[in-house]
Amino acid sequence: MIIKNILLTGASSGIGEALALYYAKQPETQNLYICGRNSKRLEKVKKACEKAGNAKIHTKILDVYNKDDMANWINEAEAQTPLNLVFANAGVATLEETPENIYNTFNTNIFGVINTITPAIENYKKRTDKDKIIAITASIAGYHGLPACPSYSATKACVKTYGEALRLNLLPYNIQVHTICPGFVRSRITEKNTCPMPFFMEAEPAAEIIAKRIQRNVGLIAFPWPMRFAVWLGSILPNAISDFIYKRLPYKV
Repeated sequence: MIIKNILLTGASSGIGEALALYYAKQPETQNLYICGRNSKRLEKVKKACEKAGNAKIHTKILDVYNKDDMANWINEAEAQTPLNLVFANAGVATLEETPENIYNTFNTNIFGVINTITPAIENYKKRTDKDKIIAITASIAGYHGLPACPSYSATKACVKTYGEALRLNLLPYNIQVHTICPGFVRSRITEKNTCPMPFFMEAEPAAEIIAKRIQRNVGLIAFPWPMRFAVWLGSILPNAISDFIYKRLPYKV
């Protein structure tokens, strides 16, 4: 799989920033389209990417919830340079479960993903080449509803399931789909956490794990493995047992 032209949402911090820098360093990368909502942070990432490699860096300030803006941006990028990897990475934490925050979480984490991958998939379907990848950032939190963050875990469960289903659904079109479920990785989201974060990782090694497993065509990229095993086990336990365990987990304060 040759990855020359990449489009990445949520690139101004965390895993998105680390992924942008990782791909900018790769000699085969020619164009890197990145977006975010904070112009200062995105410009900082752009400069770091330009310094890291020879790829041309294209930036866009937009909200992934804006369906028309996303479609226009993706279609423009595709017209300039046929995309090889479209990465729906943008996401937010709910923090306090207020009505406003709940709607914002669902709009960004679900509809933001849909607004990113839907126009990309339609463009991919028109092409006959095999260098076409969709990647979706979900979360370990998507394996089981977490009482400390119900909206966040629900949205991540949604896109995790959607990505897993799309992997086989789009196989006839030679479109490769990956769903990423990281554990606790340094980001603007985890910086606000006050609960324990076992197996905490820096963003750079997390990005490297993701990129290398995409290259190996791993469909579900969940890490670190002890957390993946724990949440998988929690997801298959009878409700009486899982409720006993989950209600004893620490809440954010």
